[in-house]
Formats: sequence, structure tokens, C-alpha cells
Amino acid sequence: MSYDFQTYPDREMLAMDLANQLAGDLRMILGHEERVVLAVPGGTSPGPVFDDLCAADLDWDRVDVMLTDERWVPEDDARSNTLLVRDRLLVERAAAARLLPLYIPAHEPEEVLAELESQIADKLPLAVVLLGMGTDMHTASIFPGADKLDIALDANAPILVPMRAPGAPEPRITLSARVLNDAMRKHVLIFGQDKRDALEAAQGKLPEDAPINAVLDDATVHWAE
Repeated sequence: MSYDFQTYPDREMLAMDLANQLAGDLRMILGHEERVVLAVPGGTSPGPVFDDLCAADLDWDRVDVMLTDERWVPEDDARSNTLLVRDRLLVERAAAARLLPLYIPAHEPEEVLAELESQIADKLPLAVVLLGMGTDMHTASIFPGADKLDIALDANAPILVPMRAPGAPEPRITLSARVLNDAMRKHVLIFGQDKRDALEAAQGKLPEDAPINAVLDDATVHWAE
């Protein structure tokens, strides 16, 4: 497994450079595709990247934006990744992009899984994916010990997998490792020494123990303290 590891002097420089790389990837792929899909994570780390990326000069009206994973909460909930994307990415020039939802109001994600997948299926493969990683080596909502971990990591996995994991207060829905790994360009964003240590500790582990390893090959990892 090989990946490109890029280090930055600080988080602000990382956010600016990563936004430029994502925009460059999208521009390049738009040169030979009518539409492209950009998949991004939620959480706190990507916010500054979104703040820079949203102003990028590219054909945003030909870009579909979706999340790599979502907590099963309403879109106006503070824990909603969709809320973050609407507030910090789908603004300025990027307001012209189209959001592919990973949440439809329902009690459980299984109730609307087929409907959500139907909106994504004909738009794959992903053009560009930005991923995060936890200190437990999870990525998207593919957690070690999650109830459907084996399905999410399977080579013939469905597009979306509902997930329930120890320590996660609500159900999640996630793109499977197969879909994430099929992206034309893959980027991973990590901050802090603890996550750098976790990435190094993942080396040689099975994806079941370190899910990040299911998507790391040929990725570019961006790190700042």
C-alpha cells in the first residue's frame, strides 16, 4: 500500500493548499466529464477547507456535492454534517453546485436506503473524495466494531451502508469502502500528532481493525500539527 504524505507548517496553510488541490482535481476531471461528484466529510476538521474551496473558480454548476457519511439526525440539528456543508461549502461560487442528500426524514436509515441510493447510483464513480480519520483509524462512518463493518468493507458492498457503532450516539449512513476507494482522486485530512501516530499504527493492519487501510492506497494524506 502506498500513499503520498504531505506535511504543512500550520493548519491554515494546509486548508488553503488542500482546497487548491481539490479545485484542481475537479477542474481536470471536468475537462473530460460532463458532471462530477465531490464527496466530503463532516466533523470539525474540513470546515476551513470548505471556507477556501467554496470560492474556487470552476464550473460548480456541473458539480454534485455529497457527504461521505452522515449522522441520522435532521438537517437542522447541530450534529448534522449536511448543515456544515450547506453553511460552509455550498456558498459563494460553490452555491451553484447540487447537493446529493444522505438524509431523508425517517426514523431509521434503512427505511429510505433504496431512495437515497437511487439518487447516487448513476453518478458514480466519485470524481474526488476528501476523507477524515479518527484516532481509532475509522474513516467516513466505517468504524472498527461497527455492526455492519464486514458489509461496508466487502468488495461487492452496496453503495450505502447504515451503521451503528459503539460510542456513536445515533445511527450513521456511510458510503461503502468500495465506493470511496473507486474515486478518481482521494485525499485524507488529519490534524495533530495523535492522528499521525494512528495512521502510522495502521500500517500492516487489516481493514477490519484499521478501516482507513481500505481506502488509503494511492491517496494523498494532508497533515498539520
